[in-house]
Amino acid sequence: MPALLRQLSGLGGCTNPIRLDGHRTEHHLNQDTGEIGRVLRHLDSAELPAGHLLVRCNNRRITRCAACAETYRRDTFHLITAGLRGGKGTPEQVATHPRVFATFTAPSFGPVHNRPTGPAGTVRPCRCGVRHEQDDDALGTPLNPDTYDYESAVLWNAHAGLLWRRFSIYLRREVAKRAGLTQRVFRDHARLSFAKVAEYQKRGAVHFHAVIRIDGPEGGDTPPPGWATAELLTDAIRAATTAATTRAQVVGPVIDGRAHTFAFGGQLDVRPIRGADFNGGQELTDRAVAAYIAKYATKGAETATGALDRPIRLIAEVAQLDISEHVCRLVRTAWALGARRDLEHLRLRAWAHMLGFRGHFSTKSRRYSTTLGALRDARAAWRRAQAAAIDTGPDETTLVLAHWVYAGTGLTPAEEWLTASITPAPGTEGEPTHA
Repeated sequence: MPALLRQLSGLGGCTNPIRLDGHRTEHHLNQDTGEIGRVLRHLDSAELPAGHLLVRCNNRRITRCAACAETYRRDTFHLITAGLRGGKGTPEQVATHPRVFATFTAPSFGPVHNRPTGPAGTVRPCRCGVRHEQDDDALGTPLNPDTYDYESAVLWNAHAGLLWRRFSIYLRREVAKRAGLTQRVFRDHARLSFAKVAEYQKRGAVHFHAVIRIDGPEGGDTPPPGWATAELLTDAIRAATTAATTRAQVVGPVIDGRAHTFAFGGQLDVRPIRGADFNGGQELTDRAVAAYIAKYATKGAETATGALDRPIRLIAEVAQLDISEHVCRLVRTAWALGARRDLEHLRLRAWAHMLGFRGHFSTKSRRYSTTLGALRDARAAWRRAQAAAIDTGPDETTLVLAHWVYAGTGLTPAEEWLTASITPAPGTEGEPTHA
């Protein structure tokens, strides 16, 4: 029992670990002759208390594994913060570069129940005449489901990632235009960096929150040109998303004679990011932005709409799910559109549980800051250093031979009970995710 408790506590609270069968052997290696010597350590999964090697699932979804999602959220927080303040290999001078926090919403697919606010934050009645509470299940559902454009709503989610890529191209054009430069010459003067996260609105439509920054031509390592300001960047973003003649658009499919074209909605919010201190509660700080984006990095459609957090195999499964009729119709629409041969490239059936959205929830440009992979590598190096500090044996060159195969996921009922009764072992829950 003590050995099993130690193995489970080493998961750091993960509730859906991967189970592996196999072995790992460390041999002494003679550096001069290359001869493999005695066995230093041997690990066999069959000899472990749980009968398998248990490793963390590392799932980013909070509904699937809260502990691993929290690690992902912290990593995302430090990734965003590094691009705002510096650190993790990013120079601190990025804190002086023009940067904004922008929210890009979806267009309207029909009127929905909402919670409009008036002066001083007062809540006004919805179009239905009711003042909805914040936790009202009616929020985000159509006033008239029969006239709501479910087809466009699903196709919007499916094209949202492509629209973002198109927007990033148009934004560079708009910034270059305001600087009096051509696009080709613009690369020699400045570079745009960004980090964004996708969020589902209550109505099931994806929108984006993004940090956008102007750097010098080599990214955060070089200062931006003198003409680069947050005001210029804000103006360029508005032109690239809302101007009738220059906004980014994606031409969608033609279905039953109806052409679909997608662009961001008119509710664009762009605010400059100031320093690390609040100014009477009016300025948006880098820490507030990083915390806000990181919060949504671990969430999917299920947290906003009650939709699934995993793929469905048969559409009949939807009838057994505890979801609203609005979400059910979105899923069914995605499933029906997924049967069309001209929409095979959208893989709508595979992503019906995500209401058609198949993009990454958290993305960044290459030079914005560090990467999640680098943060994970730093954490793994920290663990190895901790293990080396415990090992008092002599320094030796070793050869590691290992073979592992997948044996399943999750915990047995007894292991679940034990996991719930213990706290994570020291060095797992509190380890530095920002090492």
